Parts: sequence; C-alpha cells; structure tokens
Amino acid sequence: MSIEAHDMLSSPALAPFEARRLREMALAAGADDVGFVSIDDPAIAFERAEILAAFPFAKTLVSFVMKMNRENIRSPARSSANVEFHRVGDETDAVSHRLARLFEDMGRRAAYPAMAFPMEAANWPGKMWVISHKPVAVAAGLGKMGVHRNVIHPKFGNFILLGTVAVDVALDSYSRPLDYNPCLSCKLCVAVCPTGAIAPDGAFDLSACYTHNYREFMGGFMDWVETIAQAKNAAGYREKVSDAESVSMWQSLAYGPNYKAAYCLAVCPAGEDVIAAYRDDRKGFLETIVDPLKQKAETIYVTPDSDAEDYVKRRFPHKSVKRVANGMRVASIAAFARGLSLRFQKKRAAGLEAVYHFAFRGAERKDLTVRIANGRLEVKEGLIGDADLRIRADAQTWLRFLRKETGLLRALITFKIGLSGDPRLLAAFGRCFP
Repeated sequence: MSIEAHDMLSSPALAPFEARRLREMALAAGADDVGFVSIDDPAIAFERAEILAAFPFAKTLVSFVMKMNRENIRSPARSSANVEFHRVGDETDAVSHRLARLFEDMGRRAAYPAMAFPMEAANWPGKMWVISHKPVAVAAGLGKMGVHRNVIHPKFGNFILLGTVAVDVALDSYSRPLDYNPCLSCKLCVAVCPTGAIAPDGAFDLSACYTHNYREFMGGFMDWVETIAQAKNAAGYREKVSDAESVSMWQSLAYGPNYKAAYCLAVCPAGEDVIAAYRDDRKGFLETIVDPLKQKAETIYVTPDSDAEDYVKRRFPHKSVKRVANGMRVASIAAFARGLSLRFQKKRAAGLEAVYHFAFRGAERKDLTVRIANGRLEVKEGLIGDADLRIRADAQTWLRFLRKETGLLRALITFKIGLSGDPRLLAAFGRCFP
C-alpha cells in the first residue's frame, strides 16, 4: 500500500482533504491549471441534481484546463484547428482518467464525464451532457465567459479545453471566482464570425452558430441522412450535396466531428500569454490573424430565411451560402418553451410588437405568454395580461405543425388548434423562429 493510500484510509472519514495536495495531484496528472468547487456551491446549483444522479458520491468538482496550441486554432486550414481540438480533447479525457485512477488507488471514489463526445445521446434533443464544464470552470476561478461565450483563462486566454472530475472528498478550502473578466470587449470575435451569431451588444444567436459550426455534428448529421433518404438516386443526392461535402462528412465520421469555424477562439487576444501580439502591433494582428479568416472563401450553412442568411450575404459576399436544416426539431411543449430564446431572430422581429398567449392541452398542459417588442423576446409561464393573439392547441398537434407534419388549415378545421385575434400575427411569429 502506498503512503498516500495509507494516509487516506487511516484518516478520519470526515477529515477534509487538502486542496493543496489535490492541486498537486491534478497538475501531476497533466492539467495546466486547476480549481475546486463544492457540490453545494450556489454557483452550480442548477447542475447539482444531474451531477449527483450520475455521481451520487460527489462532494467536490475538480475543474481543470488544458492548453491548446494557438497557431493551430488560428490557421484558416480547418484541418489544423480540428486536429488540435481532437488531440487536446483526448488528452483532457486522459488527465481525467489519471486523476480518477489516483483516487481509486487511494481507496476513494472519483469519476468523470467525457470532455465532449460521447454524450448522453438518448437525451437528444435535450441536454446531452452530465456536467456543464464552463460554469464549473468559472465557479472554480479558472476564467470568465467572454463576449463569444467561451471561457477566457487569465493566462492562457480562450485557447483551452475544460475537464471536470467528481470526487468523494470535501476540501479544506475551495477556489473563488475571478474578481475581473479577462475579456477585452475588443469585438474581434464579432467581426470575424461568419454567421453573425455574436452581436456587438452581447446577444448570441445560438441557432446561427449551431447550424454552421456544428454542421457535421448531431442535427446537421441528421439533415444529411434525411437528404440521402429523400434522394431518388445518386444523381439526385449529388444535386443537394457536393462531393467535397460528402468527403467532409466521411472525415468527421472516420476521425471525429470537425468544426466549421472556431474563428471566435482564433482571434481572441485576451490572456497574459496571448495579449502581447495584439497590444504591441494591432495592425499586424489584424492582417495576419483576423483578415485571413474574414477573407476565406468557404460555404456557410444557414437556416432558410434567418438573420444569419441575411448577414452572410451582406457582410461576406465572397462566401457561399447554403440553406440547410439544423435538426433542431421540437420534441415536446417544454422544449418548445425552452427553445424560443435559442431560436429567436431579432432582426426578423424588427417592427413586430405583439403579445401571444399559448394554452396547450392534451398530452402536455402548459400556458405561456410570449412578448416580442423592439427586437426582444420575453417568455413567461402562465397567461399574463392581454394578448394580441391567443393560441389554443392540442400539444401533439402543435408539435406536428411545427415539424411540418400537419397543416394549419386542417388543425383549425378539426379544432385541434384555435386562434383568437389577428391570424397574421401567427405568420409574423413564425418569421421570428425559422
């Protein structure tokens, strides 16, 4: 038995583990930095139940970061960026494994979720991951979220991947969140994003990012499969999918999913190790790092009639636009309510001011009030105030209508959906959520 194992097994069951010692173990396992969060920390309260469902012994979450090579991520050659994502991603899981093994060898319990894939695919289209690494890392003092929705480490910048290990020991001390945000608010991520997903005011269009950057993941993959299924023959398939796209999908299936554009990471100058090139020569930084990504000729995948489609045509006319489905099909009324804020298109909502009441009955019962005004969306439980349009619907019929499996006229005739108010507002609502 090792000295560490003897010390652990001979110590009182409730004696706190030294944070200093755990930090040394994590760094020895290969982490580049590490922080600790109690399972009872209010900052991760929204994660607690799910974490304990998977790891009921968890008392502490060990959050750690792994550095990536910056120049790989910055390269316009996406193969360069993706090999770095996969290589460091594999090493992140390996560090989690080594740290969990150290605990097991000491007679204690520890486990970890995947850094990324595989995930809990049976939960699709709901939350597929056991632990949200980003909020845990922020609570552990390893960085703050930037405008681009990535964690920025104070030293390494956003050129990091995150891992989390759940362990069954309480610590004698825990990490504290950073008291400042390393994000420079330089808006370079806004300028380089090919879909306009990152807005200057801090708003984020998840649908735009998801549709393009994750084209060969999950929803985009399903759209590709359905394209195959709908093609009458090989020639019909090739009319919809180029040979290069087929090869790219094969590459993702064979070697791991490939991101289309992690440009927001590539251009971020924040972090002590990163900022010098931007601070000392901003013009050179723009010319060598930002401009090549902006000028790259490539295909941008967009949802039809979306803000992203308009943005690409206006901002990057040299890039090709391809209309696709993103697989974000609504499986339940609860998912419909949650997904409204994720799919909302603020530019398409310009000029619309309306309040909608949704009363769903049948398999799911839920009342919602949705207010759209000044390009902003507000969703609340219950029927609040007066509505410009009231929608009463059988839950399953409404979901089939959203998936284009049944027509609105038929649903109205059969009284599965009822409208009170100006029916044109329903079409206006649909334009905000393509």
